[in-house]
Amino acid sequence: MSVLPVNLRGQTKMTNVVITLKVMPNSPEVDMEALESNVKDEIEKFGGDVGKVEFEPIGYGLTALKCIFVMDEEKGSTDPLEEAVKALDNVESVEVVDVRRAIG
Repeated sequence: MSVLPVNLRGQTKMTNVVITLKVMPNSPEVDMEALESNVKDEIEKFGGDVGKVEFEPIGYGLTALKCIFVMDEEKGSTDPLEEAVKALDNVESVEVVDVRRAIG
């Protein structure tokens, strides 16, 4: 049984997905506003549309950046985006922590 929506001609229809990307800085001294701007730029270059940004306190002064964005499901894997964000200055790690299909 297919879980993908199918149009009347039997072709699979792609939709948008909502992705949460968690970025860990390499130090508590990182300028989080600058990091946010750089990560948003990479998401937009990838074809995503950032809807919400959250800052998650981790401990010992360290704060993670969570970007929630929408992208076309046809784009496929987020691996190239994760690699681009990981290559930014002051980034320790990048992880997709949530992926959901958009309804509507």
